[in-house]
Amino acid sequence: MKKHLILLLLWAVVGVSARAQKPATVTIPKNKYGLQVVSSTALYQQLVEQNPDQELVELATYIPGLVLDIKYATPDNLVKEPVYTMATAYARKPVADALKKIQEELKPLGLGLKIYDGYRPYHVTELFFKKVKKKAYVANPKNGSRHNRGCAMDLTLITLKDGKELEMPTPYDATVKQSHPDYPHVSEQVKKNRALLINTMQRHGFTVFHNEWWHYDFNEWPKYPLMDIRFEDLKAMKN
Repeated sequence: MKKHLILLLLWAVVGVSARAQKPATVTIPKNKYGLQVVSSTALYQQLVEQNPDQELVELATYIPGLVLDIKYATPDNLVKEPVYTMATAYARKPVADALKKIQEELKPLGLGLKIYDGYRPYHVTELFFKKVKKKAYVANPKNGSRHNRGCAMDLTLITLKDGKELEMPTPYDATVKQSHPDYPHVSEQVKKNRALLINTMQRHGFTVFHNEWWHYDFNEWPKYPLMDIRFEDLKAMKN
C-alpha cells in the first residue's frame, strides 16, 4: 500500500512538472476580417521563442552572393510609389534555409538568385488591393497573402559573372497572361529558363503561383501566421 502511494505521488509530481514546463499558448488577435495577424514585436518574439522556425531572417545577410532588386522600395512597381522604406527582404527560417540550398545548387551552373520580394507586411497587401485594378494579381486582405506569412518569394535567375537576368516571359509584376507559368507562346530559350527556375524551386519545397512565373509559395506556409511588422522593427530587434 505504501509503495503504491509513493508511485501515485511520483506520477503527480511528474505531471505537475510537465505542465509547468509546457509553454503558454500564444493568442494572436484578430483583425476586422477575423484573421489572426501578428502586429506587435513582443508577440512575434514570443512565437520565435516557442519555435525558432518562426523567425524572419534577413536574406541578404544569410545567403552568400544573393542579389536584391526590391522594386517596392522604389516607384517602379504596381502602385507607382515606394511602399517599403528599406530595400531588403525577409523570409521564415526554413524558407531562408531552402533558398540558401538553391543558391548553392545554382552556383556550379554559373547562376544565382535575384530577389524581388519576400515577407510583405499585411498593411502593404491592403494598400495593393486598394490601388491595383487587376485583382487577380494581388492578394485580397480578407484572406491575406503567403507573402504576409513570410512564406512566398518573388525572384528570378541571374548569371553570376555579370549579374544579368536570364530571359523570362515578361518583366517582374507584369499583369498579363504571358506571365502565367504555363503560357506556351515563348521562345525555346525562355521556356528552358523558366523551367529551370520552376523545377529548381519545386525540388526545394516551393510551388509556382498559377499566374506569376516569378512567385513561389513555400509548401509549409499554413504553419505560419500572417504578420504586419515593419522591416525597421525586425532589424531593430536584431541590433
